[in-house]
Amino acid sequence: MKRSLFFASVVAASVIAAGVTAYGVSKLAEPESAPVSRPMKTAFAESNGVGTHFTSYEKENYPDLTYAAENAVKAVVNIEKSEIVKGFSYGPSSGYDPFLEFFGIPQRGYRQQQSEPQERPSGSGSGVIISSDGYIVSNNHVVENASKLKVKLNDGRTFDAKIIGTDPTTDVALIKIEAEDLPTLVFGNSDALRLGEWVLAIGSPYELQSTVTAGIVSAKARNLSVIPSQFGIESFIQTDAAVNPGNSGGALVNTKGELVGINTMIKSPTGSYTGYSFAVPASIVKKVVVDLKEYGVVQRAMLGISFQQINEGEIYAEDGSKEKVDEEMGLYVADVDPEGGAAAAGIKKGDIITEINGIKLESSAPLLEEVAKCRPNDRVKITVKRDGNVKQFDVVLRNKVGKAELLKPDYVDVAEALGGRFAEINSKAKKELKIDGGVQVVDISEGGILNKIGVRKGFIITHINDRPISSVSDISRLGSKITSIEGVYPNGRGMRYSPSL
Repeated sequence: MKRSLFFASVVAASVIAAGVTAYGVSKLAEPESAPVSRPMKTAFAESNGVGTHFTSYEKENYPDLTYAAENAVKAVVNIEKSEIVKGFSYGPSSGYDPFLEFFGIPQRGYRQQQSEPQERPSGSGSGVIISSDGYIVSNNHVVENASKLKVKLNDGRTFDAKIIGTDPTTDVALIKIEAEDLPTLVFGNSDALRLGEWVLAIGSPYELQSTVTAGIVSAKARNLSVIPSQFGIESFIQTDAAVNPGNSGGALVNTKGELVGINTMIKSPTGSYTGYSFAVPASIVKKVVVDLKEYGVVQRAMLGISFQQINEGEIYAEDGSKEKVDEEMGLYVADVDPEGGAAAAGIKKGDIITEINGIKLESSAPLLEEVAKCRPNDRVKITVKRDGNVKQFDVVLRNKVGKAELLKPDYVDVAEALGGRFAEINSKAKKELKIDGGVQVVDISEGGILNKIGVRKGFIITHINDRPISSVSDISRLGSKITSIEGVYPNGRGMRYSPSL
């Protein structure tokens, strides 16, 4: 992977304790008869199952992870992915003349040239069966770009799988195999998880089927900025259950054997487990997979603001300098979409959001998680500080195109389809390039439309489908197939692209 933050699967590895018994053998003096064994006297207390200073062991008061482990492993599967990759071979370079070759006259050599694309195995991960008729949840990064998916069950059976839908924004995917009467995991309440609560990470990597590791919930609502999407939603459950690369998409379960998360990544300078692993909470996973199954598209709700997280009473001003605000923590509203739900409810630029649905906001992750669990037309209660006063707003959430209604199955997530990261341009750039507005392409993802049509970093998009683009939110409000992209490069060269998609 390109980062030191690696998307992981779930666990890890079964720890096999290899007991080693040491035998001392002496060849110097070997007795003629076997020695008589005598009881060894020692100053230590004889073991009676409990130390003299310990309380008695009461099984019902201590966690027993065996029930959860023995049942949950039955619903965790291995997923093998194949991709179509470009093939290369070596052939004669341009200018090659077989007539000269026949007479032994040296040619200009050989060059690498593209051959027919080939389907090759490209990785593996894990998944969790959530319905007896074959629906399986995993990570988007486990199945993305797959030409073929093969699923191996805990009982050894294998099936071809098809992708029902994916959501790069949360790194969740839903796939299906044609089978019946399969073992399943039920969704638990990830919101009810407590710090220090025992959990199990269960995965099925290729060579270590049904691995189980245990740990505790170390933190909740972690935002690590690692999902490769400008609109990524991160509110990870952090645990210390061992998770390693190659096991993404496995189950995080509580002591009841309920699914409380999908193990997704680790944070490590080496790429191997070093004590931290992260899972997408079940509250988000459940909503995403239900949307993909029922609607064919994730019904993403939008609050309609951009914000900055306040750190010790400071935010960053537009020129990059630090600026003092009245609150020590919370989310500073940096901009309000005039067509969004927040604006309609009365939230303004400069407000400081302190709570959502009664949950205090020490970071952005709880807000992202609460909104991610909603659909367009759902309501959330937002508490803000404005000029020293506390105000509450009931916000009706809207969809990506600015309407309080569910999206249709033919909706196209234009931002994801483009495959890039974008930044708004300043007034100086507008004046120099003689444009009214636009957003600049600051990064391009492989496989997206921008990459396929040859757009380069720095390109400023001014129109998509002949609609003017003035801000990043303008891109997210589009919802139809991309037929044209118009803009200008920083050197002043104008371009119009027409994706053949």
